[in-house]
Amino acid sequence: MGILTDVVFAPAVGPLKGVLWLARIIAEQAERTLYDEDVIRAALLSLEQQLEAGEIGEDEYDKQEELLLERLKIARERMRSGL
Repeated sequence: MGILTDVVFAPAVGPLKGVLWLARIIAEQAERTLYDEDVIRAALLSLEQQLEAGEIGEDEYDKQEELLLERLKIARERMRSGL
């Protein structure tokens, strides 16, 4: 019965499995990018340059820096744990 069910429902279930697989791949890539130390360091550098150029204020700089440093901390913890 299992094979017959697979054949009957394949046209409906197949695309769904493909979409779920694609969503999982996109989520993994987004997470890798979010916690990539090089990306975070570049964002910190850009933030500092924006502050020096007067594009953002001290308060905005502090908020963004805090968020980026927290991401960097998480990235390093993930690296140590092997994620």
